[in-house]
Amino acid sequence: MLIETLKLFCDVVETQSFSKAAAANYISQSAVSQQIRNLEERFGQQFIERAKRGLHLTEAGQTFYQGSKEIIQRYQELTDSLQSFSEDLSGMIRVATIYSVGLHDLPPYLRLFLKSYPQVNVHVEFHRANRVYDEVLNRNADIGLVAYPARRPQLESALFREDKLLLICHPDHPLAAQGSASLKQLENVNYVAFDKDIPTRKAVDRLLRERQVTVRTVMAFDNIETIKRAVEINAGVSIVPRSTVRQETEQGVLKEVDITEGPFLRPVGIIYRKGRALPRPAQKFMDILRNPLPEGEE
Repeated sequence: MLIETLKLFCDVVETQSFSKAAAANYISQSAVSQQIRNLEERFGQQFIERAKRGLHLTEAGQTFYQGSKEIIQRYQELTDSLQSFSEDLSGMIRVATIYSVGLHDLPPYLRLFLKSYPQVNVHVEFHRANRVYDEVLNRNADIGLVAYPARRPQLESALFREDKLLLICHPDHPLAAQGSASLKQLENVNYVAFDKDIPTRKAVDRLLRERQVTVRTVMAFDNIETIKRAVEINAGVSIVPRSTVRQETEQGVLKEVDITEGPFLRPVGIIYRKGRALPRPAQKFMDILRNPLPEGEE
């Protein structure tokens, strides 16, 4: 029995979906069903019961799942131990990230890592924050990058970086002439926001609420790029991380304005599964993410 088959079984259990497990392993859903059926026939036990509300493990299935997880982890540890005898680092890292971090914060660290370890394949996927947590929990990603990392029982987190929040507006907006502005000046001003379930939106809403400021939200989007385009056409102002607007402010299409009550910092965290030894390439990538970039690499 191959390790890949045990991993496939665990993926089905953890994603609660044959189709998601198939997608994660780049095979067809029918192939997943056949391999699970082969496992059950081999051991003469039913492991998974299908129901309208999802998949359920039988008692035998639960025992097989726990044993499979232990075997996969031990196999990964063995692989990492053997790789330590080699000077060359190879393999694959799977990274799940929110859009703003993946587009604006991650690239220089990724370039540095690939320059140092060219034989490692780094697979990066962009998701909303809740999906990033799911990808790491379901073992579809080795590490995740999220803003305002939330505590989860099965996850560990480490600080990647902190980014200053600032106000952005169109160069012709009345606030653009000011080097700084108070949150009070946003009272009833047209505002372009993140969607309500985005952690940065929740943090900004809390800042405004604490200072009893009510903005006029005219648009809400799930990603930073669309927010910037809306501000560029003077649809409203917004509060965003500084790293995400560096190019637009240098080009003069957006104006950044410091918030006088600040500085307000947005923490970005690296999340990974608790109790699971990361593959050696992922450990090396974590080391690079947690340290300042060398001069000239930014």
